[in-house]
Order: sequence, then structure tokens, then C-alpha cells
Amino acid sequence: MAKYIFITGGVVSGLGKGITGSSLGVLLKNSGLKVFMQKFDPYLNIDPGTMNPIEHGEVYVTVDGGETDLDLGHYERFIDENLSKVSSWSAGRIYSEALNKERKGGYLGKTVQVIPHITDLIKEKIYKAEEKSKADIIISEIGGTVGDIESQPFIEAIRQVRMEKGKNNVMFIHVALLPYLKVSGEYKTKPIQHSVKEMLSLGIQPDIIVARTESSIKDRLKSKISLFCNIPISNVIVCPDSDSIYKVPLVLKETKMHEIVAKHLDLKIKELRLEGWEKFNQDIIESKEKIKVHIVGKYVELSDAYLSVMESLKIAGYEFHKKIEFVWVNSRFLNKDNIDSELEGAKGILVPGGFGEEGVEGKILAANFARTKDIPYLGICLGMQVACIEFARNVLGLSEAHSTEINPTTNNKIFDLMEGKDRENIGGTLRLGEYQADLKPGSLANKLYNSNIAIERHRHRYEFNNDFIKQFEDNGMIFSGKYLEKNLVEIVEIPNHKFFIASQYHPEFTSRPIKPNPLFKGFVKAIIDNK
Repeated sequence: MAKYIFITGGVVSGLGKGITGSSLGVLLKNSGLKVFMQKFDPYLNIDPGTMNPIEHGEVYVTVDGGETDLDLGHYERFIDENLSKVSSWSAGRIYSEALNKERKGGYLGKTVQVIPHITDLIKEKIYKAEEKSKADIIISEIGGTVGDIESQPFIEAIRQVRMEKGKNNVMFIHVALLPYLKVSGEYKTKPIQHSVKEMLSLGIQPDIIVARTESSIKDRLKSKISLFCNIPISNVIVCPDSDSIYKVPLVLKETKMHEIVAKHLDLKIKELRLEGWEKFNQDIIESKEKIKVHIVGKYVELSDAYLSVMESLKIAGYEFHKKIEFVWVNSRFLNKDNIDSELEGAKGILVPGGFGEEGVEGKILAANFARTKDIPYLGICLGMQVACIEFARNVLGLSEAHSTEINPTTNNKIFDLMEGKDRENIGGTLRLGEYQADLKPGSLANKLYNSNIAIERHRHRYEFNNDFIKQFEDNGMIFSGKYLEKNLVEIVEIPNHKFFIASQYHPEFTSRPIKPNPLFKGFVKAIIDNK
């Protein structure tokens, strides 16, 4: 039987519940346990798939095509396990299921209520993770902050899980802010006390409190938190701010958090081995030389919209002991008059994914700038599409070349909707999840992956129009990766260029610490060589 760990947040949002859970997952996995993770979000969207990235950050895609919260990216990068649709549940998804069941008479005429019907569904999803993963430990993060009205059904559900499974099989970890008041020069424990009091009012006594601070604190403050929050002082874990999220597992290792968890849950663990993480963190420390990457995107107001892209670039940089600096260029405002100044001195240009018309012409200009000036270019999803559209316009002379997503009436449909795709509903109707690309022998993609195949994750609706393949190839662009089952283009590249490659898939979703994705690794190396 699996053991359950639930992570809640208090005082304010954005304290790093996901990083805390992921880091604990690293410790437990490297102590010999099989770990699986979940995220429960209290918003009423079915999933983040239709949410504006500026509103909520990137949409992370699982191998089975789940459109999920960006925290799942942290989970996978840290514990190096593929998660799935059962790892991500929103209040909207839960309520939708309950209402559909009610409409079909599934509740046999009973009055449908939050308790027990919604809480029972939440518990069902928690237990389903054990069934699907066969893991020793299920770590579940409850989104939002304790006290939010939206999160109350989730808090009640996990209270019931402990009642059903027993104290030795369920553990509650509460991550809360320990603020520093500069004017008085002291830390204040009262917000944590009030946050735990809120938890107690909902029937939950935290077993571990992770105090998020600006820096280390004195033991007397830990004693105060211990006294007023009813937990042993050893279970008050202080987690100060760090300059790298990847240091957090090592910070928690020093607190022996994994041993506290194992003792509470009656788990037998092996000696903790973190040599790989220690080496990776040493690489981070030694990465002092900075190299710049220009990211031309349409959601640059919120960097979390490109979180996995950023982390993938950082990870690839550490491989060469280089620190990546991001130069953000808003494609919405990029035009022929300012492109030279906006991309002046660029050593590498990355154009990431996106949806809709706004900012597309700016991305097309960026692809042209990289191609014509022989600057290393990596295009992702829409970044591949604009590279092809630019090539069609300026090399093939097809001035109206476009995607029917942007211009449905174009005479040169370089990208078009795949046959059978839903034109009306936009949620969950894309090509989603993991597909295999067969790579052309001798191509750049073939060399970067050191393989004849690449298995990567997708999130798009429009595909390259194969009617144009010969025309492109005759003029110097090659199609080095294809999904053979449907004869769909996955990778394009230009051989007579320092580095010009673009993928229809999202390589950022498979980058891991110590294991950078080959496209990002090749791109960063090309930038270093270009310097």
C-alpha cells in the first residue's frame, strides 16, 4: 500500500510548494523508494490548456497528452519520472465530472453536495494515482493558500484520507512564510501560527512545517514555531531563499527531512545517494561565464510562460559551465524598423511556441534575421512554423505564404489544419502527448540525438502541408524528422548554416538536470562556438 504526503501552503502563494515537494521526492527516490506526484488546482478551468500563458504561465504536457500546470514540469525535472493525466486535477475537472454524472442519473436522485460527493471524487483521484503508478509514495500538492474558499473541498478530502488510511500512512507538510520585518530587524512567527490555526480549524494538524525565509534563522524561532504549532522542533524545517531551485534538495538533505518522513510513515529507506545532484550543483557554481540568448516571444510579460524553455536552456548551459542570460524580445512590437536594434549583437535566437495571430509577423522577422545573418536559431512549435513561412516567402517567393490558423484564405497554405481536427472546440483538441520522429541519417537532428529516432511531446493543431516539401528541399531546407505513421513533418533544418533547426514538438518538456535535451544542448554549443 502506498503512503501519502500532502503539501499545503500558508500566508501567501508562490512560496515554492512545488519545489518543496519535488525536492522531497528527490530525497525519497534516491533513498530507494518509487515516487509519484500530483497537483490539485482549485481553479474552475477544466485544465490550463485554454488559459492565456500571461495569466497562468506555461502549459506543461505529459507523455499521455495531459495539459497541466507548470508545477508538473518541476516535478518531472526533479524526480526524473514521467507523470500522466492522473497527476493533474482542477476543481473544474472534478466538478464537471460530478455534474455530468448527475445529469446521467448516476447519483440515483440524491442531493449532490460538496460533502460527500465532491470530496469523494477528489479522494478517488488520489487513490487512482496509487493504482496507476504502483508507487511507494504519492506526493500531492494542494494548490492555492489555506483559507482560500476554493481550496476547502480539497483540504476536507485530504483530512478524510488520513481518517481512512491512518496516521502512519498519511503525512501533512505545510509550507508557510516566515517574514522578516526590516524596520524592526526581526522575523515574525505570527503568520505561520495563524496559518496553522486555520489548518487546525479545518481538522488538519501539520506534521512538518517548512518555514520559507530570506535567510537562516536562530533556533529560538524554531522553538517558538514548534511550541505554538504543536510539532517537534526537529519537524520545523527552515528553507531559506536560494539562488538556484536545484540546491533545495541539498538544503533539505541537511535537515534530514527524508528521515523524518520515513520515521513518521514507517518506511524502510536505503542510504541517501545524491552524487548526481551534488555534481550538477557544482556545475552550477562553476558556471560563471555568461552567454546571452534572445528569446522572441509573444508572452514575455510573464517569464513563467516559457518556464520549461528557460530551465532547459539553463540546464544545457551548465553542461558547458556557462550561465545563460535571457534577452526578452516582444514579438508583438517587433517590426522592420526596430529589428536591427532589438536583435543587435544576438549570438543565438530562440522562437518558442504560441497561438493566435498577434506577434506572428514579429516572429517571422526574427527567423529571417537568424537565417540571413547566420545566427544560431532554435524554433519550437510555432517557432518552426514561422521559420518555414519565412523561408517560403523570401526564398521560394511565395509572398502570401502563411498558416491557415492566421490567414484562412491564403493561396499558399504552408501550414493547415490536420484532417479530422475539431475546428470549433479548442480545449483538448490538439495533437497532444508523445510521438516518435524518425530522423534522416546524417542530418543535424540525427547527430544531435545520436539516434535514428526522437520521442518528444507535442501541443499543436496545424501541420506542415506536404505539398510543399519538394519545393522546400530543392531550395535548401531539409525535413530531417517525420512522424511516419501520419507522414507529418516534425523537424526542419538548413544545412549550410551555423545552426538552424526547428521542431514541431516541444523539446523543453524532456530536459532534465544532468540530461539536457539534445536540441538545447546543440543550440547552446552553437552559441558558444559562435562567440
